Amino acid sequence: MTGVFLGTFVLALLSAFVLTRYVRDFATAHGWVAVPTQERHLHSSPLPRLGGVAIFFSFSLCMGMAAIWALYSPRVHSAFSLKTLLTILLPASLVFLLGVYDDIRGVGPYFKFSVQGVAATMLYMGGLKIVNIPVLFGDIKLPWIVGWAFTVLWVLAITNAFNLIDGLDGLAAGSALFSTLVAFVVALLGGYSLVTVMTIALAGAILGFLRFNFNPATIFLGDSGSLFIGFVLSALAIQGAQKAPTIVAVAIPVVSFGLPILETSLSIVRRLISGRPVFTADREHIHHKLLQHGMTHRQVVILLYGVSAVFAMLSLFLLWPTGSSLGLVLAVLGIGIWIGVQHLGYLEFGELARVAHRTFDQPQIFVNNLAIRRATEELKVARDYDQVRRILTAAFDSNDFDSFELKLELLPGEVVPFETSDSSAARRAGNSFRWTKAGTPKTFEGSAVWNLALNLMSSANRRRGMLTVQRLYCSRDLQIDINLLTSAFPTALADALDRTLAHSAQVIALPEQDTSLIAAQAG
Repeated sequence: MTGVFLGTFVLALLSAFVLTRYVRDFATAHGWVAVPTQERHLHSSPLPRLGGVAIFFSFSLCMGMAAIWALYSPRVHSAFSLKTLLTILLPASLVFLLGVYDDIRGVGPYFKFSVQGVAATMLYMGGLKIVNIPVLFGDIKLPWIVGWAFTVLWVLAITNAFNLIDGLDGLAAGSALFSTLVAFVVALLGGYSLVTVMTIALAGAILGFLRFNFNPATIFLGDSGSLFIGFVLSALAIQGAQKAPTIVAVAIPVVSFGLPILETSLSIVRRLISGRPVFTADREHIHHKLLQHGMTHRQVVILLYGVSAVFAMLSLFLLWPTGSSLGLVLAVLGIGIWIGVQHLGYLEFGELARVAHRTFDQPQIFVNNLAIRRATEELKVARDYDQVRRILTAAFDSNDFDSFELKLELLPGEVVPFETSDSSAARRAGNSFRWTKAGTPKTFEGSAVWNLALNLMSSANRRRGMLTVQRLYCSRDLQIDINLLTSAFPTALADALDRTLAHSAQVIALPEQDTSLIAAQAG
């Protein structure tokens, strides 16, 4: 069988090399090129996108030659299942035609998913199906509807994952090459001759095409190539998992497809967090982030080749399972992915981390929020201006603000009532009252200060002044719901001032002195 594998690889390599050159020239002559019209496009000149045509026909040629060889060689025929080959090749051809049409005319995501779903259903009906998921359900066989749903979901995920990373010259093809080589080694060691032939043929076709696709590329893989490669690999993964339905057998293809799966997962999560449609295009993919960090096009591709190689080696490590091998591989992957995502600097995950950190601070947030809510209720029944001041002081003394200043707007005839104990200090302040938290400088001159100014408008639509709260800049988040300060609280404070200051005007205001009245009173 070694001669069959070697011959298949050489034939796929040479035929893909020749066909790619021909397809490139043919597509360019007919104007079937991708013009860089959008911001997310990284190429500067029009290039053909039909590289998948060369890979498809090279792969199909090798499979046809292998099928003919099997007819005349009993040894090869016994290990070669024509039914399984057709089960994979027919729906793969449908996906390939979809990609060609998309490269030339363009189609929407829902149409693409629909056709891919039909192709996945063809796999299921042909016998390539997910019958159980050991890591989730043990050895329990799934009902047919659940198995069909998981089969379609797996095929759609892997097919479009390879399509999603096709953003740089040679990236998708190179990543697929590493995954294909892993599938070849697994099939070779497992004795799955058909899968071995198919993977070595696909690897040869990808490598022959990669000569023209590596930076600087003269032809793109296109949807015809990325969708076809992803579909075939997803189908071969199902075939391998059927032969050895264990947790490790399922984990190997998942880990080997690590880069496209990671890219897809990050893209979906990012867009959900930011409230954007999942199918929208952007410049926030892993390769875009690396380019933004100052790396060149080629450096990014080589780095991501290295990442794909690490995923491939870790998946092959699972071929010799021990009691802790799966856990060790997953731990290494988890730590590596976490460090990598942190260095990429995604804003969405920074915000997610902030929300998670705020969750741990929630008890203090409850305390601060309740202080403002309690002050709002107490202001509604405040009897005098001095009580209003005590309510404000108590509310802000227990939260994250460092000071506040209350500036009053008095109506004609109103005065600020002062207690004897603080009359002199309050009078020096005029129509304002300032409070500073203990341990905080009395003046903030020369300091970076955050201010929130609240206009105090009463329910009777009378302006009663302004409350300015201040906080010194620091690294700790503000642990209070700011909406509590900007909704009911200003109105309650304005109503309290309206009520207490009006009362003071009635009590304190005196009529003009009448000397005859004073004399009568004295007598």
